[in-house]
Amino acid sequence: MELRATRYEVDGHVARLTLDRPHRGNAWTGRMHLEYRWAMTEAEADPEIRVVVVTGAESGDGRAAFCVGADAKALEGHVDAGGYDDGLRGEEPPMPEVEAPFAADFAFQLGMRTPIVAVVNGAAAGVGLAIACFADVRFALEDAKLTTAAPKLGLPAEYGLSWLLPRLVGAGRAADWLLSGRVFRTQEAAEVGLFSAVLPVEALHVHAEAYVADLARHVSPASVATAKAQLWGDLLHGDPASSVRRSIELLREMATGPDFAEGTRALAERRPPEF
Repeated sequence: MELRATRYEVDGHVARLTLDRPHRGNAWTGRMHLEYRWAMTEAEADPEIRVVVVTGAESGDGRAAFCVGADAKALEGHVDAGGYDDGLRGEEPPMPEVEAPFAADFAFQLGMRTPIVAVVNGAAAGVGLAIACFADVRFALEDAKLTTAAPKLGLPAEYGLSWLLPRLVGAGRAADWLLSGRVFRTQEAAEVGLFSAVLPVEALHVHAEAYVADLARHVSPASVATAKAQLWGDLLHGDPASSVRRSIELLREMATGPDFAEGTRALAERRPPEF
């Protein structure tokens, strides 16, 4: 696919998906939507990819946004057209093969075997916030602005945030953000668990890159894929007893595999495992 609104790069076991409209704050368009799903499908289908990093492109003057939401011009077009237009012009974007409960935007990210790390390097609003929330791990730039945006546009909670946000930050804070549409900062979001770390610009990418490198090299991809499926699957339909029973089944199964053998050797030899 010719990429005009994103960049997709593979470096070893790491895929990097960059929202690439910096002159518009990486605002979301139908074209970006198409390319985003294509890139995620490519990453999930590649057995060499162990982690996907999602971030926003910086402008020429060094300023960055993660994604400021739907492009304002596109929103005006919805009004002129008399209804919502996803901008896809009838094209059905590809989607990674996931189980049915995850088979929608952007819930498919939870159903992927591959972990997704969002590096929120600037403002995130509306769909931009949703993309970050559907990642598995999030790091953010300190003092960056966030908002659900929808209430002040006369729209509903977007892309499943009404399901996801209460599970990430609790129902009370989710209600605050979803009902008010107010702007809040990444530090506030970190205090309630949305981000694993909030860092100044000079430290953000260094920290995220070290985390991603460890995931790609020293963590069993089979373990990551299995734990991710357990995590989100249990939130959908699990109870404590069934979760324990399933984990015991998986433990017995995975204890016969090569990753367990390497992990135990590395532990005995006091070195990082190499997967």
